[in-house]
Amino acid sequence: MNLLDYTIIAVYIIGFLFLGKLFKASKSGEDYFLGSKSFHWFPLSISTAATQLSAISFISAPAFVGLKEGGGMMWLTYEFAVPLAMIFLMIFLIPPMFKMGIVSVYEYLENRYSASTRILLSIVFQISRAFATSVMIYTVSLILTSVMDIPMWVTIIIIGLVTLIYSYQGGMKAVVYGDMIQMGILFLGIIICLIYGLHHLGGWDTFVNNVDQQRLNVIDFTATGFEGGDEFGFWPMLIGGFFLYASYYGTDQSQVQRLFSAKDIGTVRKALLCNGLMRFPLTLTYCIMGLIIGTLVVQNPDFRNMIPLDKPDLMIPIFIKEYLPHGIIGILLIAIFSAAMSSLSSTINSLSAASIEDIFNRSKKMDNEQYVKYSKWLALFWGVVCIVLAFFTGDIAKTVIEAINKVGSVFYGPIFATFIAAIGLKRTNFIGANAGLLTGVLVNVYLWLYCPEVFWFWWNAIGAVVTIVVSLVVSTIIKREEYQDIQTDKIVVDYQKVAILSVFAIAIIAFSYIFPSLF
Repeated sequence: MNLLDYTIIAVYIIGFLFLGKLFKASKSGEDYFLGSKSFHWFPLSISTAATQLSAISFISAPAFVGLKEGGGMMWLTYEFAVPLAMIFLMIFLIPPMFKMGIVSVYEYLENRYSASTRILLSIVFQISRAFATSVMIYTVSLILTSVMDIPMWVTIIIIGLVTLIYSYQGGMKAVVYGDMIQMGILFLGIIICLIYGLHHLGGWDTFVNNVDQQRLNVIDFTATGFEGGDEFGFWPMLIGGFFLYASYYGTDQSQVQRLFSAKDIGTVRKALLCNGLMRFPLTLTYCIMGLIIGTLVVQNPDFRNMIPLDKPDLMIPIFIKEYLPHGIIGILLIAIFSAAMSSLSSTINSLSAASIEDIFNRSKKMDNEQYVKYSKWLALFWGVVCIVLAFFTGDIAKTVIEAINKVGSVFYGPIFATFIAAIGLKRTNFIGANAGLLTGVLVNVYLWLYCPEVFWFWWNAIGAVVTIVVSLVVSTIIKREEYQDIQTDKIVVDYQKVAILSVFAIAIIAFSYIFPSLF
């Protein structure tokens, strides 16, 4: 790195500090957390995509595809269920919650069931999201340290402090519009790596002639996910993925809060449509980038020797440092910064929203001035928590990242099923819902501890089914008169959007099936 690279990074950081100042005049909680419900579908969709395309995805996924042992294009199977999940959300899950005008998604459960259900799920979200985000900050800082000639603690402070300042000042508007800028930078970074990778490899024909054919395979219909060592099978990724993504996009505060920020329900449906269509092309692009750079590693022994055998994730950072010109290096590093900051800004805002709505403002309502004041203090608190935790993540980060993914699958299915029961199963009461949620989680924990042969993607589906069955049985046995009947409008189906997403789901599966033959 030279002065030009550091100048580019400095300009980027200063620009985002001014971004928060631009949107700092929040006059109410709705303004701070929902952007006054003024967002159109495009910024919401880009913001969501930016959060999804995290720094870990930009760095680790290409390394999995191009270099890691046992890796390859099967990474694309993560995307198969996304369009189907978006269909379910736009028809069934999101409209009744959006109609209530809530800030925290967990408020719906108190209105339908009880305060205990709401508070329990909110606390689980707050703790798990803060910890997961701290691991992300640590991991990205560790990788940036390998490229930049500065200590790791400095990168943690830069990522954390800059994101905290503009998120604290500007609320959801700063988050969404900041994500849009970061998404553009990140996608530009992917394209730059892809083009320069092809250049150093000798062109597309050289790449096609030398790529590892085993890494081109995407779909495996024989892997069931129940026998151990057969992960990434078609059915576990499709069925388990549906429950995972429907829960993540539909019940996780960090994601749903964006949908609640839409100007109307039509905007919500358009945002969900765009989310369903956008992820696969983005994932395909950075996967192909990983294939190209991974092929360059194999063809270039000097490049291969720079990458430690136990740290294949350094493939992209080392490529940036050794194969790109100055100036471009600066742009690529801010792309990594962008991905990390996008995830962190969303976390800070959503954690603050969950804390203020589900704990501090639940019983005793604050006036607008108090609400905004406490919201900003909570944003500051959670930002500091994430930064401090990042220092203590340490060398266990690699195993913790895998564990966090599994922890998410322990809870996502049961949480999703609890919302399904709340909205669609009127016979269930809060005792049944709480019993079902607890049982579903315990079953998934049992699978984790004693059934390692069951692929963790299945936990999302298994936990959901168990939760619904137990909720219905317990609610039937223990009847409660205080059932809260939340009136909802008749389900409205936008058949055009459903058709588009359905066809797209079939198309990406068909494309993935024939993908190896394209080479």
